Amino acid sequence: MISARTGGPAGTEALGEALAGLLRPGDVVLLIGGLGSGKTTFVKGVARGLGYGGDVTSPTFTLCHHYAGRLDLVHVDLWRLEHRSEILDLALDEELEDGGALVVEWGEAAAPLYGSDALVVRFSWGSDEHERLISLEWRGESWESRSCELAAMAGPR
Repeated sequence: MISARTGGPAGTEALGEALAGLLRPGDVVLLIGGLGSGKTTFVKGVARGLGYGGDVTSPTFTLCHHYAGRLDLVHVDLWRLEHRSEILDLALDEELEDGGALVVEWGEAAAPLYGSDALVVRFSWGSDEHERLISLEWRGESWESRSCELAAMAGPR
């Protein structure tokens, strides 16, 4: 596991943008953190890093947004879902089979289904309202093979 500290939203976005350079088709990124901890801000950076130039918003009520770039990004928010069957109904396996990358807010709900080969990104608050402490924990061989690159990208923001 590696840890990063960002000084504000721009740093959190920059970390997401750096991660985008490491994403491959079929990747799963599970985001874990409280309301307002920076999950959607991070996804904005990931989308920008993949070449998407439009607005990125939380899919809290729509559950899923798609962003086209060098790699299609599927952005999911599971906050409102209470049962594993509801997650299965989203057919996220099909999204992964289509060659996109999956980024899941409230990712702890998806961990039993998609967490065996995933990057888990945890967000918490730092010493002030803007600072974020972000940890990255890889699970599975595909992420293990990128652990050096993950460590390099997690430098100061």
